[in-house]
Amino acid sequence: MLKMETPKDVEAFIKEEGVEVVDLRFMDFPGLWQHFSVPAREVDAAAFENGLGFDGSSIRGWQAINESDMLVKPVPETGFIDPFFAAKTLVLICNICDPVTGADYTRDPRNIARKAVAYLRGLGIGDTAYFGPEAEFFIFDDIRFGQNEHEGYYHIDSVEGRWNTGRPEAPNLGYKPRYKEGYFPVPPTDSMQDIRSEMMLTLERIGVPIECQHHEVATGGQAEIDMRFAPLVPMGDMLLKYKYVIKNVARKHNRTVTFMPKPLFNDNGTGMHTHISIWKGDTNLFAGDGYAGLSETALHAAGGILKHAPSLLAFTNPTTNSYKRLVPGFEAPVNLAYSSRNRSAAVRIPMYSPSAKAKRLEFRCPDPSCNPYLAMSAILMAALDGIQNKTDPGDPLDKDIYDLPPEELAKVPTTPGSLREALNALAADHEYLLKGDVFTQDVVDTWIDYKMKNEVQAIDLRPHPWEFALYYDI
Repeated sequence: MLKMETPKDVEAFIKEEGVEVVDLRFMDFPGLWQHFSVPAREVDAAAFENGLGFDGSSIRGWQAINESDMLVKPVPETGFIDPFFAAKTLVLICNICDPVTGADYTRDPRNIARKAVAYLRGLGIGDTAYFGPEAEFFIFDDIRFGQNEHEGYYHIDSVEGRWNTGRPEAPNLGYKPRYKEGYFPVPPTDSMQDIRSEMMLTLERIGVPIECQHHEVATGGQAEIDMRFAPLVPMGDMLLKYKYVIKNVARKHNRTVTFMPKPLFNDNGTGMHTHISIWKGDTNLFAGDGYAGLSETALHAAGGILKHAPSLLAFTNPTTNSYKRLVPGFEAPVNLAYSSRNRSAAVRIPMYSPSAKAKRLEFRCPDPSCNPYLAMSAILMAALDGIQNKTDPGDPLDKDIYDLPPEELAKVPTTPGSLREALNALAADHEYLLKGDVFTQDVVDTWIDYKMKNEVQAIDLRPHPWEFALYYDI
């Protein structure tokens, strides 16, 4: 199969492989992949140079109706054959441009990621930021939800759900993971092996290298499939392919997948622990002879991430549901400290390998509801700010957080308790994101406004079912 690196390569690939349709994809502002398709003959050298038009006013958080025209410009090296469509379809990920000026669109998340990488290189600190996000998810059998003026509910079901041990299933075989004990017994308790393997192999076939797949801690089909680390922009692309494949393989099996951070009450939530290291050529700048084998550069990067974490979480944990995961008692990283082994710390230094090449920081707060381009760009900008300002991360938190006396625990800062708090923190602390024009002031303001109006305030207006249990009879 031909490798695609230039527009000519794409044209040759279309001809050689008999491609009938080209599907053009891009990321909206909040974080959903969008697409439209054209006959393969429409994708020629001019399409890459001039772009193809679409209505930007219909994309969430983008253009006003009076300035709606936008362009997609396909990126040749992102191409892959879609594994789900009936017609042979080549998918190309696109950048977004203004049709009048030709400039890259400042609210295009992929453009922000590209600018973050350019900023890193322009500083002379390093040339590559590697990311390795560990996105978890749930595979459910059924989901129903609704909300109107007089009722609101959700109902989740899974054959694996511990709540179904007494359900008539003709027969009920009883192999259902206990709450917080899904990590990770063999089948028959783990009933999702085959579907996860199909997800893993489908990802491999479209060019997403996978390191492992397994059941996760929660009952009800929680899972994790780990991708091999990659540079920031390609990793953003891969995370979108990851979500796309996982959802569509599940649908093929009449199952549904959610990346919601906390769909189940009283069991572990869904995180996206994100590994980061910065390299210059073949040298890992995070490896050294300091704490846990880290360099001074890495410790300063950790200091930057911890310093800016409250505002950073507005991008890495961008839903109201995110903060139902970030609570003590569920392995959640709620403490703004670093440690080599303590998984309740926001920044952990993995100790699986003594190799200098493996040295990295693991930021454990993010969850997979985020827009990956924005989240990883923000993490990089916080790390770079720490390196530039030589930010001291303080002492590591190597003690068992749950055994700390109250007076000592009170000194450990914690993550924001709500999306509102994180957005307010972003409003107060975002200068580090504006460096190099990576995040513009317009992007920050639009993000805060969109999230406040469409999510925070929307949730504030609606009664919660548990409020009836608490207050109905007062």
